[in-house]
Amino acid sequence: MLGCKSYPSLWLFAILLSLLVGWSPMAAVVAEDSNTAHQSVLDEGNEAVEDGADSARNGPSAAPGEEATEPEEEEYYELFKLLADTLDQVERNYVKEVSRRELIEAAIRGMLSELDPYTTYIPPTQLERFRTGVEAEFGGVGVQVTIEEGDLRVISPIVGSPAYREGIMAGDVIVEIDGTSSRGISIDLAIELMKGTPGTEVTVKVLQPGAEEPREVTLTREVIRVETVLGDTRREDGSWNWLYDESQRIAYIRLTAFGRHTAGELRRVLRDLVEDDLGGLVLDLRFNPGGLLSAAIEVSDLFIRSGRIVSTASRNTPTRSWDARPAGTLPEFPLAILVNRHSASASEIVAACLQDHGRAVVVGDRTWGKGSVQNVVELEEGASALKLTTADYRRPNGTNIHRFPGASEADDWGVRPDEGYQVEMSSSDVVAQMTERRRRDIIPRADDVGDEPETPAEPVADRQLERALQYVVEQLEAQVDAEPDAEPADEEPSEEPSEEPSEEPSEEPSEEPSEEPSEEPSEEPAEEPSAEPAEEPAEEAEETGQEQPDEAVEPSED
Repeated sequence: MLGCKSYPSLWLFAILLSLLVGWSPMAAVVAEDSNTAHQSVLDEGNEAVEDGADSARNGPSAAPGEEATEPEEEEYYELFKLLADTLDQVERNYVKEVSRRELIEAAIRGMLSELDPYTTYIPPTQLERFRTGVEAEFGGVGVQVTIEEGDLRVISPIVGSPAYREGIMAGDVIVEIDGTSSRGISIDLAIELMKGTPGTEVTVKVLQPGAEEPREVTLTREVIRVETVLGDTRREDGSWNWLYDESQRIAYIRLTAFGRHTAGELRRVLRDLVEDDLGGLVLDLRFNPGGLLSAAIEVSDLFIRSGRIVSTASRNTPTRSWDARPAGTLPEFPLAILVNRHSASASEIVAACLQDHGRAVVVGDRTWGKGSVQNVVELEEGASALKLTTADYRRPNGTNIHRFPGASEADDWGVRPDEGYQVEMSSSDVVAQMTERRRRDIIPRADDVGDEPETPAEPVADRQLERALQYVVEQLEAQVDAEPDAEPADEEPSEEPSEEPSEEPSEEPSEEPSEEPSEEPSEEPAEEPSAEPAEEPAEEAEETGQEQPDEAVEPSED
């Protein structure tokens, strides 16, 4: 075959063969110098993986502890030869010129397309955005933007960001970025122009609603962390109001993703709420696509004192498991978790863990069923990366969460709501709910006079949230009903002493029993469970937890 004897074909074949046997000097250098800890993700989770060069040396088909047999090695030799010949023929003889990188990347994508949808190749052009998603932070000015009728319009500034401090508000139009007009600009280019190294400056011209001329603002870029821990409504200063029902001290917290700082931020918010006499909590994981495995474990660990949180099973590595620890566990309070069919990955770990331990009731729809772990392996010395599925995870009761191809509704996958707490919502209800939540996320303009055109004429009913709140209220009422049960037994002695003595001492015994039994039972449960455990975890959280706030990354944020 002519292509086999050509120099380009032999060159490609030599490279592919070196990857197979790990022989080339470059492979040896990579193997010796490779100390990079790759990050394992659940949609972008986090575990250490062995270096790709080490994996290549072990042989593609060898099982753990075994070496590939001679027939297997010969087969791979022939298959790599086939790939090299094909690349050579296309590169030299295809009707149009195609770059070698395009061909190699297309070959990689084709190979990975035969696997699951979560295994992907991340080329150099997309790696920075991927890292931003994993880290949930980037260098920028702190605005969420969109394109409306050709204008680059601000959706909302991020609280505390440079844009927020300079008075850039929702509805403003950014007409120019460092001398480049934003009229007709793409969202990707706008983000690229505003992002940059923290400490550098970017000058923007901003046109506020009703203004005739734009004002020029010079912003110094900072590390921006997008919020992933959100409340129900914002206060006037842009901060979150965590209490949904102030009279019963019921809090509402929504996690939009599991980023590097999510657990630390959630810990701080809950610690403050517990110190302020928290009654119950609704934790909303709807529309949460997942995130870091470590964040899911840390969040789960806040609510249970012991027991299994999650375990993983893999073909090439031993089974791993993570258990809860008493340190830092929050005191008991009624807890409802909201999920829907868009809750996936790390969200399912938390919901399944707390459901299996009986710590929370799960309300809403059945979850997505994404229970696999991806390792992010750096390629080309960090210029590109491979996100590879290497394991799946199991909930504490040992059942599967991942929805494999062909799985039926009757199979075990995802997280089902508790019995009696399934609340299905139509597609139109879901869209209305998302629109309403987005409206509440926006920081209101300081110059608004109460006229908000985007506010719906009628409030959007959230039946899933209503059912979760109903559960928490019922649990609080049950606690109140249970408290007086101990009082009649303590009051019985008060009747005997009051009848035996004459009229003079009758007041003395009747006052003693009425004060002692009534005050002791009511004060001890209130102080011991709520005050004492609340202080211990607070100290542990400061010592062991991450105290930085967390953010979720969207393509339109910068």
